[in-house]
Parts: sequence; structure tokens; C-alpha cells
Amino acid sequence: MTREKDSLRALTVILRASASITKMVKKDMDSYGVNPTEFMVLELLYSKGPQAIQIIGNKVLLASSSITYVIDQLEKKDFVERKQNPTDRRVTLVSLTASGEELMSEIFPQHSSVIQELFQDLTEEELVKLADDIKSIGYKATELNEINE
Repeated sequence: MTREKDSLRALTVILRASASITKMVKKDMDSYGVNPTEFMVLELLYSKGPQAIQIIGNKVLLASSSITYVIDQLEKKDFVERKQNPTDRRVTLVSLTASGEELMSEIFPQHSSVIQELFQDLTEEELVKLADDIKSIGYKATELNEINE
């Protein structure tokens, strides 16, 4: 019975922590004038360079219709631009504009600092173990979802 109780407690702790973390990260991103999804797209382009729309959708876990909307919003803010892939005209690449690059070079270090503050009470080893443990739980959840489909 202890294993059952401990499992339920662990799930409750993960869900509550996730909600608190999500609220904190959203508040931080809102302070930059972008929502979390827009920030994820900007961060991907900032760190990886121009990407195909389909790749962006896969990386930030959004459906193609949703990612198109997000790209449209970022384009209206002059943070990204679309270009045809010169080697495959069927593929549209998205890249940061000068304004998007400027925004990310300003806000990314600030955001990174907020994230580091969140984990400041953990040692490097604890941080690595935490990430590995949560990743294992995520893989198990994916496996169980596939079995139950």
C-alpha cells in the first residue's frame, strides 16, 4: 500500500510543481510581450537558426494549423519572416528578423537567469538526476498511452 500512496503523492507533487513552474515561466514570458508558444518558437530559431515550419511544429509540439497561426502572429510583430527554401521550393523556412534577433539577444539571458534561479537550490548532480527521472516518467507515460490506444 505504501508504493501506491507514494506514487499518488509523487504524481500530485509533479502536477502542482508543474502548474507553479508554468505560471512563473508564463509570467516571465508575458513581461517580454510574447506568450509561451511564441517564446518557444523564437528560442528555437535563436538557437538553431532558420527552420522549416513543419520542424518548428514538431519541436514545440504544435499542430500545423496552430504553428501557422503562431508564425503569423510573430510575423505581425516583425520578429520572424518566411522565405522559400532555395533547395526545395515546397518548404517554407522561418527565420528571425533583425528585430527578432535583437529581442532574443536581450531577453534570452534574462529568461535564462529566471530559470537558473528556479533550480538554484539543487546541486548539479541533483539537477541532472531530476531531469533524467522526469524524462523516464515521461517515456513511461508515452508507452502506457500507446498501449491503451
